[in-house]
Amino acid sequence: MDAIVSVTSDWAIGKDGGLLVPNRADMRRFVQLTRGCTVLMGRKTLESFPGGPLKGRRNVVVSRREDYAPEGVEVFPTPEGALEATNADEKVWLIGGASIYQALIDRCERAYVTVNECVREADAWFPNLDENPDWEVEAREEGGVTEAGVPFEFVTYRHG
Repeated sequence: MDAIVSVTSDWAIGKDGGLLVPNRADMRRFVQLTRGCTVLMGRKTLESFPGGPLKGRRNVVVSRREDYAPEGVEVFPTPEGALEATNADEKVWLIGGASIYQALIDRCERAYVTVNECVREADAWFPNLDENPDWEVEAREEGGVTEAGVPFEFVTYRHG
């Protein structure tokens, strides 16, 4: 399993259920990498998608709500249970939110991080991989600048 996330300079990922930095290049990369794969996420992440479950992907969702059963998704009560429901031969992407990342990041082999070089007000954060000795930068790729003028780069971390 690999994680994919868009963060600000201080590893913030969201506020009030939304992303902090609109970034088309990041969205294109997300679609390109996750299409045809399994995406594992929390309920709030699923509910943040305007079109519902992500098309062209197996949507595996963590929710403690027993009555939660939206169409087109598989729901499990724990992050570990959701991960156990995936098969060893399928590509699984951990896509958020904060509590799901926190619970399963150490089960990931890589983390594909879009680093937006700014700081925004936030209420959700991704674990700071730069401060974790178990993670190392495997690759850096210049991303460009968003329409709003925010520089960004794509950083791939490897769990060692």
